[in-house]
Amino acid sequence: MNEADFIAALRALPLHAGARDLYDDAAVLEIGGETLVITHDAMIEGVHYLPDQDMADVAWKLVATNLSDLAAKGAQPLGVLLGHTLGDGDERFLSGLGEVLAHYGTGLLGGDTVSGNGTRSLGLTAIGRASHTPVPARSGAQIGDGLFVTGMLGAAMLGFEAVRDRTGADHAAYARPRARVQEGTALAPHVTAMMDVSDGLLLDAFRMAEASEVSIAIDTAACPVADPARTMECLTWGDDYELLFTLPAGALCPVKAQQIGKVEPRGFAPLFVDGEAVTNARGLGYTHQ
Repeated sequence: MNEADFIAALRALPLHAGARDLYDDAAVLEIGGETLVITHDAMIEGVHYLPDQDMADVAWKLVATNLSDLAAKGAQPLGVLLGHTLGDGDERFLSGLGEVLAHYGTGLLGGDTVSGNGTRSLGLTAIGRASHTPVPARSGAQIGDGLFVTGMLGAAMLGFEAVRDRTGADHAAYARPRARVQEGTALAPHVTAMMDVSDGLLLDAFRMAEASEVSIAIDTAACPVADPARTMECLTWGDDYELLFTLPAGALCPVKAQQIGKVEPRGFAPLFVDGEAVTNARGLGYTHQ
């Protein structure tokens, strides 16, 4: 089974109401007077990071990518649980873990440590407190909304190439991405839909359109890309961890972001790129096969 088929099969199982039918990247739990947001991501050696990569950077990315899911829900981090496979570079991993936890002002709650003989796997569960309710979802985009994105798309792609090719060029966007926690908190009371860009802008916009049962039209010339000569690669590579969100027409955007499109009535395709209909998600971004 590929990733999409497996997730579709999971929806047939008994789901907690907080799972939001597995259409979001985080669960939302109402407990007493608090709303908690919980997410979990894993990283596999050779898939999510290069085998000879600095493990301090790997630890940073593991935490930041999970906190990015919290940011897309307007949640403030409370703590993390680590699933760690022992291996080379553990000391550097601990160093990077301390740096990223200090940077985001959150703490380690616990987790599990194992050893193994196969490909190294790392996992992290992040828990946050929602700053606004209802907690934003990717399913709320409304006809007439504008589509916005923070930051620069494709910077992680260029950073990956710098690490892979050992060019010495800036690779921070890939090695040490920044979760947009402050931006997510500022946006939460205003957006109609929000998610982070992890698998490629076009793929994630397609997913938002499907979840919201609308069509989304994107103008690639309006997209902020790190290399204009490689615009489509920048929009499909992923790993950027910027926030993709919709705001009602005429609403003021409370953070620095670029409008790149708009939400339209659902037509025969969920996504329109420069006026061209895109009817399936194949080739729009990264998926696990």
